[in-house]
Amino acid sequence: MAGLVPAIHVFYVAPCIKTWDRRTRLVPGPAGGRTRVPGMTASMATFMQIALEEARAAGVRGEVPVGCVIVHDNKVIASAGNRTLAERDPTAHAELIAIRAAAAALGSERLTECDLHVTLEPCTMCAAAISFARVRRLYFGAADPKGGAVEHGVRFFAAPTCHHRPEIYGGISESECAALLKDFFQARR
Repeated sequence: MAGLVPAIHVFYVAPCIKTWDRRTRLVPGPAGGRTRVPGMTASMATFMQIALEEARAAGVRGEVPVGCVIVHDNKVIASAGNRTLAERDPTAHAELIAIRAAAAALGSERLTECDLHVTLEPCTMCAAAISFARVRRLYFGAADPKGGAVEHGVRFFAAPTCHHRPEIYGGISESECAALLKDFFQARR
């Protein structure tokens, strides 16, 4: 990987997982090599900002501040923040709530033409739902070394039993997403 632009996150676990930085993303090339394509677009940043607004609203409610947006044809069709406390439901993660809303909006359990933007690396449960829904692309903000399942932990999408692997881009607005979580937990200590 010598000579490439330094990246925020580098994934080596599966050919479907990409490397991301603010200027360039690297994608699988011929014979397993990597190829450069244009970097982050304004719409990607805008969608992550909407996810951050959802995360802030969740934090105000006392929930862990994670927000998610699902985009179809460059339009937001679903957005959510964590609601595990409000709903007394351990599965009420932002990603799952948004996936349910997007499936209802499209009238299909398959979100094959949809992109999911979330402020924190998805956990195993959310990664499985993303796979089952056949989400086209996953964009996430902050890495989660303790509970994440994309580049950390079980690395769900790298498992040979994973039926669908979205394109994955980590580190989108990472510092802002990480600061939101850090401030939330610092205030509770």
